[in-house]
Amino acid sequence: MTTIISREIQLVSRPNGLPTAANFSLIENELEPLTDGQVLVRNLYMSVDPYMRGRMNETKSYVPPFQLGKTMEGSAVGEVIESRAEGFKSGDIVTSTLGWREYFITEPQAVHVVNREIQPLSVYLGTLGPTGLTAWVGLNLVDVHAGDVIFISGAAGAVGNVAGQLAKLRGCEVIGSAGSAEKIEFLQASGFDRVFNYKDAPVLEQLNRAAPDGIDVYFDNVGGETLEAALSVLRVHGRIVACGGISGYNAEQPAPGPSNLFNITTKRLTMKGLIVSDSLHLLGDFEREVGGYFQSGKLKNQETVVTGIDRAVEAFLGLFDGKNIGKMVVKLDGTVDD
Repeated sequence: MTTIISREIQLVSRPNGLPTAANFSLIENELEPLTDGQVLVRNLYMSVDPYMRGRMNETKSYVPPFQLGKTMEGSAVGEVIESRAEGFKSGDIVTSTLGWREYFITEPQAVHVVNREIQPLSVYLGTLGPTGLTAWVGLNLVDVHAGDVIFISGAAGAVGNVAGQLAKLRGCEVIGSAGSAEKIEFLQASGFDRVFNYKDAPVLEQLNRAAPDGIDVYFDNVGGETLEAALSVLRVHGRIVACGGISGYNAEQPAPGPSNLFNITTKRLTMKGLIVSDSLHLLGDFEREVGGYFQSGKLKNQETVVTGIDRAVEAFLGLFDGKNIGKMVVKLDGTVDD
């Protein structure tokens, strides 16, 4: 094997509030020679996701924190360049959690072969990847079904958009919020029944207009003011999917909780938290159902693509400025889909 130099992104300091480029470093890593039982993979696409902000803190959460001076991790799609492992061959397309780098060598259990005929390959990070699985699991978590009125915050983001499309396929009435006119147009084109820009007026005021008779389900990607508004508008026996809270990820001090949390009691609401890694055993069911929707054209994959490992940090920081519509993906240099 010729010498392989992999450019990689490391966390070099822990952010206080919103991360900056100074918290990261682009380094070059010379890979060790391939040994028996290993595969060499060139990453084609890598994912940047809001949850990664929590891993930049030193405190342990549901996933271990990123270590300073070590290459970060995240979902990626890559191509096997060389294999000395049974069941893998050069040209195989694989998914892994070894993103934030251009190349890696690993054992077979760390990668999962996917169908290279499904295009674009980046869909395995979005609609057919962790993003789509999160949306699908969230809807199943509170039994979203035909006739439900569902409100989705962060609806133009990676998870929110897929959740909205899947809810429409189930026969729901879908309301979404987003933060720009361009995103509102995108949600309308995606089939959302009613949408609003949360920056235009108080969320509670706009949600009441969008759902004068209340909502059955709130799919929460934002937290904060939007969660408080949803607690007011939810009907008796309503359900909440607690998927994310991006409005508070960079807060330097914990924000106070919703002032109307007692509505959970008075309205007999159900609120369930969601960590997608708990549901990996359902991956086959997800791939059959959601993969079928995608291949038949019933489900669209929307993404914002940034090119180059050297722009990965820029792409990540852009998530907190709302620069993505759909899934934010980094296309690594030299990537060619075929």
